[in-house]
Amino acid sequence: MDILNYIDGTLVGPRSDAWLDSVEPATGTVHARLPRSNADDVQAAVEAAERAFPMWSALTAAQRSEIMLAIARGIKERFDELAEAESMDQGKPVWLAKAMDIPRAVDNISFFATEILHTHTRAFETNTSVINYTLRQPIGVVGCISPWNLPLYLFTWKIAPALAAGNCVVAKPSELTPLTAFLFSQICIDAGLPPGVLNIVHGLGAECGKAIVAHPKTKAISFTGGTVTGADIARTAAPMFKKLSLELGGKNPTLVFADVDVDAVAKKVARASFTNQGEICLCGSRIFVQRPIYDAFKQALLREIATITVGDPRETTSRNGALVSEQHLEKVLSYIDLARAEGGTVLCGGERVHLEGRCANGYFVAPTLIEGLGTECRVNQEEIFGPVATIIPFDTEDEALRGANSTTYGLAASVWTNDVSRVHRVARLLESGIVWVNTWLERDLRTPFGGVKSSGVGREGGEEALRFFTEAKNVCIQF
Repeated sequence: MDILNYIDGTLVGPRSDAWLDSVEPATGTVHARLPRSNADDVQAAVEAAERAFPMWSALTAAQRSEIMLAIARGIKERFDELAEAESMDQGKPVWLAKAMDIPRAVDNISFFATEILHTHTRAFETNTSVINYTLRQPIGVVGCISPWNLPLYLFTWKIAPALAAGNCVVAKPSELTPLTAFLFSQICIDAGLPPGVLNIVHGLGAECGKAIVAHPKTKAISFTGGTVTGADIARTAAPMFKKLSLELGGKNPTLVFADVDVDAVAKKVARASFTNQGEICLCGSRIFVQRPIYDAFKQALLREIATITVGDPRETTSRNGALVSEQHLEKVLSYIDLARAEGGTVLCGGERVHLEGRCANGYFVAPTLIEGLGTECRVNQEEIFGPVATIIPFDTEDEALRGANSTTYGLAASVWTNDVSRVHRVARLLESGIVWVNTWLERDLRTPFGGVKSSGVGREGGEEALRFFTEAKNVCIQF
């Protein structure tokens, strides 16, 4: 099939007639082609967004909300189709797309569609004859660039607050996973989204994505992806004084203290490490376990990992599917080889999984747990973004915190303990934008989302996202 750009309300091919292959990770075969868009396509999208902005920004919040809720209903109506497309494109099991990705896309659109009905501004009575009040106004044309690991989930997470706030958007999904963004284009047309309000341009990051970032008329850039790419975006956008929201990589610590129920927590930690083949920026890839329970916890964790079936994403019995691409498969396997070279012991997994039938050429890797590596080794410092985790013993709380904070990343952490005092103490001292306690991936869309250090700049979610996609204007009146 041909995946098309969505520009000015119309589905169109690339102006250059250049195309890219889209490969199904589970089979290694081409299942579609997508535009290899360039600066000309981005220019057309920006011009369409500029034309649409006066009309869209002038609508009331209730009018924008009504259209966005129609889009959310459209996602629900095509729920199964979207889940199957997400699985085909990304490699995750269909059941996981149905349980996590597509419901969250509905929630993202619905949340911001209704959040704008309850926002408020601030007023300050300076004295008896002067009052100040603040307006929050949409920026104009904004760029949103989303990653391949949770394609529709994170695509809608960006565009929903941008549209709700009254902006017009030029968006680029990952070239590895374009299919659900294309289906979303069709949903927007059917829902009556006015032409030019949202424009979706497919292509390579170095070509299409770079053109969005560098375009003088895109006034803000929201990006989720790798830290190296985020730094490159900042180098381009910062001298142009664009607003930037960068949600970047993670090397997230999991801290397990000796007072927990070993078997129960091992089950949850395995989920936190290996869900979506470990291809979630929030996965806990460094597992620190207090020494009194280290051996028992390690064995419980290995038992739980053994239940993670790697298989055809179409099968309901498959807990893990395929990695997103052959290139990413090779990267993950190279880190497992590096772990062995650094002196680590592979406790389970550690190899490519070869299936039979239609998935014989798919990109599958067994869930891998490694021990014996110091906190400063590359495998414990660099983001792998696959089904690979390390397990490390610690004695004291201070030692656990030093290990947890030892990387340049600071996106998320999880703490597992029944000591309430320790919960507050450790949460405060972790260098992380998000800390989960006795849970993982529990999200309230009203809360701020983002990291510190090399894990990003700015925050997404709730009021934070709406503030990012608006500018504050103070009005001072003497009467």
